[in-house]
Formats: sequence, structure tokens, C-alpha cells
Amino acid sequence: MKASESAQWFRQVGMTKILLVDDSKFLRLATERALSRAGYEVCTASDGQAALELARERKPDVILLDMLLPKMTGPDVLKALKNDPATASIAVIVFTGLSQKNAARLQQDGAFAFLEKSALELDKGSGALLAALAGIVQTLNLQLPVGMLAK
Repeated sequence: MKASESAQWFRQVGMTKILLVDDSKFLRLATERALSRAGYEVCTASDGQAALELARERKPDVILLDMLLPKMTGPDVLKALKNDPATASIAVIVFTGLSQKNAARLQQDGAFAFLEKSALELDKGSGALLAALAGIVQTLNLQLPVGMLAK
């Protein structure tokens, strides 16, 4: 699935709002730019406390959450999101440089999916991230348009 196709699919099913949480300014800006260009509505936070506030205010469809954050760690943010009825239904995708060995524990804590930054090769472009996002969203039991199923 191409980046433009995944963005079109997100718009069709109404999943356009993404909260990107990462303390790395460079990675946050580069990822925000790529997601915005692909057609997503993106808001960002650089620490855990700001992420919780934005999640409650903006009600994003998806949260891309780094684990190593200032003010409040990613695991603490995840637990707070899942314990709050106002944010419990938001799909949280752990987006981190930590190894895959943490994935099972994080999914037990409520993470919907786990994306390892190094595996996405973000320094080579955003195509892998956009494709991974589209694949994850498909597993949310939302229907893809017929034209997208053949790709």
C-alpha cells in the first residue's frame, strides 16, 4: 500500500487524527511532516504529561507513543490512558527504539501494537512507517475499500 493510498483510506474511515509523542525534536518534526504530507491530522507532544493532556483534549484516533520520555515515562502514559474512560479506547502504538522484548509486556498494559524505530529505517523515508500504520489500522476490524484489498 502506498503512502497516499493509506492516507486516503484513513480519511475514508475517519481515522485522521494522530498524536505523535517523542522527546526527540528531530524525529518528532520529521515524522510529523511525513504524516501531514500523507494527509493525516497530526499533533505532537515532547513529554508524557503533555501527551496525556493532548489525548484528553484532542481525542486522537491513534497515538504513536515513545517509551523514553521526560516528566512521565511511556509505560506510565500508556497505563494512565488505558485507565481513563475518556482515553481508554484510543489505539496506542508503541513507537520506540527499545527492543521487541518489551512488546508483550506493553501489549498486556494496553498497547495495540509495537513499532521498532530502527526497523522502520526512518532515515530512509517514511514509506515503511506509513505502510506499517496502514497495516495496523486494518487489524482494528475496519473495512478497507474494495480497491485497497487487491494491493
